[in-house]
Amino acid sequence: MAKSSFAKDQLKALIERIERLEEEKAALSNDIKEVYAEAKGNGFDTKAIRAVVRIRKMDSSEREEQDAVLELYLSALGMG
Repeated sequence: MAKSSFAKDQLKALIERIERLEEEKAALSNDIKEVYAEAKGNGFDTKAIRAVVRIRKMDSSEREEQDAVLELYLSALGMG
């Protein structure tokens, strides 16, 4: 009986941690939206900012590979 009580308490603790983290994630998501809204209000292009943020997350070799593929595709379409 003590073992099932321990498992129940452990499960409850895990679920509560997940719930707290989900709340934090929602708050952070809202903060990020507010920053993008501020950027837009200051005349910045939020699509471009999102692209810059996405690119900055990549390591240099991944970025170079993506740039090479994009250049190849654009060239193949006569756009490069």
